Amino acid sequence: MVNTLYLPELREMLAEENAAELREFSIALHPARTAEFMEGLNAAETWAVLQYAEPAVRQSIFPYIGRDKQIDILESHDRAEIADLVAGLPPDDRVDLLQDVREEIVRELLPLLPTEERRDILRLQAYPEGTAGAMMTTSVVRLGEDLSVRDAMTALSRQAEEVETIYYLYIVDATDHLRGVVSARKLVAAIGKPDLRLRELMETDVTSVTTLDDQEEVARKVAHYDLHAIPVVDSERRFVGIITHDDVIDVLREEATEDAQRIAAVAPLEESYLRTSLITLSRKRGVWLSVLFFGALFTAMALDRYDAALAQTSWLVLFIPLVISSGGNSGSQSATLIITAMATGDVTLGDWYRVVRRELVMGLLLGGFLALFGFAASFLFGPRHEPAHLLILPITLVLVVLTGTLCGASLPLVFRRLGLDPAIMSNPFVAGIVDILGIIIYMNVALNVFAWTS
Repeated sequence: MVNTLYLPELREMLAEENAAELREFSIALHPARTAEFMEGLNAAETWAVLQYAEPAVRQSIFPYIGRDKQIDILESHDRAEIADLVAGLPPDDRVDLLQDVREEIVRELLPLLPTEERRDILRLQAYPEGTAGAMMTTSVVRLGEDLSVRDAMTALSRQAEEVETIYYLYIVDATDHLRGVVSARKLVAAIGKPDLRLRELMETDVTSVTTLDDQEEVARKVAHYDLHAIPVVDSERRFVGIITHDDVIDVLREEATEDAQRIAAVAPLEESYLRTSLITLSRKRGVWLSVLFFGALFTAMALDRYDAALAQTSWLVLFIPLVISSGGNSGSQSATLIITAMATGDVTLGDWYRVVRRELVMGLLLGGFLALFGFAASFLFGPRHEPAHLLILPITLVLVVLTGTLCGASLPLVFRRLGLDPAIMSNPFVAGIVDILGIIIYMNVALNVFAWTS
């Protein structure tokens, strides 16, 4: 609400070209808050506000602006001004941003960047997307192992303004091989021993990742060891950069978004929802909808197989939606729980026996609970002339819910074992499979009860 109320004043300052107030606006708050106040402005207005800020302030605000607006600014304004902005962004942020900008724009921008920044961009872009190398930053403190604490403090004071974080100080040898790490706090604590060498102060048991490690593995390591940053080394263990916790948060958000889209049976979007064309969006949704449609045909075929039985005992039709929804919902619950547990590392393939055992018990408990409601529903709406027929729905619900929980829990594990993303075995797929099995179970239970009572 505050942002919306402030917009007229911001636009008025722009219209009056009130440089003093616009400069004050740019520095008065944290850059993230400043970006929030500009959310209601379009790309041109946002860029106009940023023109009144000092270059360093502009570069600190820009990363907090929405990605779509960032891309619009880069693609629609003076290339030389944009190049100055891009050159001052953190290395990992500018590479991520340029990946989303049209190729012809990037080709125009690269020659305008300083040589060192241009080489850094090209080097980071060479790593496959989704790997540690593609998400790391090269703006990092590196210190020689032979430096004394006094010399290290001097070197740190020179590098501090240019690096993204100084929480960890990475120690390398003469050939840039990673030898250890010293926290900034530990270095400051050792100020009373100015001649102590870093090799005597550093921790040598360093958790690191390689440039080609998958970003999900990086995120798991950072979360597991509770790190603020993790070093990245190449195949020869040369230190090449770090991945900070904010980049890991971005990865987790990206992976969660992809999993959520897959769980909804939508192929993951490469761009944001609003920047994805209707044709692309229709294709990504339509393909899976078509697959699910043909899967649903099997449900119709299962019903058709028992058409004669349904014609003789029409009351069975009343409970078909109840049966398939109970099985599908229980299967979807299990699938979601297992997929998210695997994503967080709580469940691995080695836990399959425990998962199946737990879902077997859970299926019996939930099925038995729903069977009580099923018996009541049969008593109210089912046949009155044959008491044994009242057992058809309760028995079916126990078996269908049990089938749903087992399918929902086991299918994601099977997909992981095959090297596929478990999220592909999404809720609609599990529900479709359980629907078919539910019809078969329901009708076979009914036929067997009919045979027993005839």
